[in-house]
Amino acid sequence: MTRQPADHSGRLFLAALLLVPVLLLVSVEAGAAKDGLQVEQVETRLVDDMFFMNALLDYRFSAEALEALENGVPLTILVQIQVRRVGAWLWEDSRVDLQLRYAIRYKPLSERYEVYRLPGTEGRSFVSRDAAIRALGEIADLSLIGASSLDEDTHYEVHIRASLDIEELPLPLRPMAYLKPSWKLSSGWSKWPLTP
Repeated sequence: MTRQPADHSGRLFLAALLLVPVLLLVSVEAGAAKDGLQVEQVETRLVDDMFFMNALLDYRFSAEALEALENGVPLTILVQIQVRRVGAWLWEDSRVDLQLRYAIRYKPLSERYEVYRLPGTEGRSFVSRDAAIRALGEIADLSLIGASSLDEDTHYEVHIRASLDIEELPLPLRPMAYLKPSWKLSSGWSKWPLTP
């Protein structure tokens, strides 16, 4: 009795067919990790009955947003910060509810990038875009809330979210920004313990 060689082409085809969705998912996740906003670190400290916060945010703007920046369009980041009771219901009021606006712009005449907090227009100046974007993601010594206004036996956390503010873009750019996912950059909410 002679043995027929096994036909592995059918199995290989099936394996390749099953591998395609996995590779697509990995490439989509890699693309999502490439562009976007992320809260990397939040630290709080208590000084003389006042909680202060430092935060580090990672801004990875899309190619379209960076192109707009290079052409003189300022990009505005909205950072929302809340102090809430751990396990609070959605309808419970936050103890703190801040909305901070930061902007980055390129000044072609001086070939420098400027990072500033709105509503002001004066800020720090940078030669490189990467250094300016890193500085945009740094929040230092932000006063949050007095410790005496918190319940001693309750645990609290800091909720923070950053997003590209499409409403601050020039009017002709807004319709495209609303329609294209590459402009809808947001970190989503993240929670960090409020600790002394």
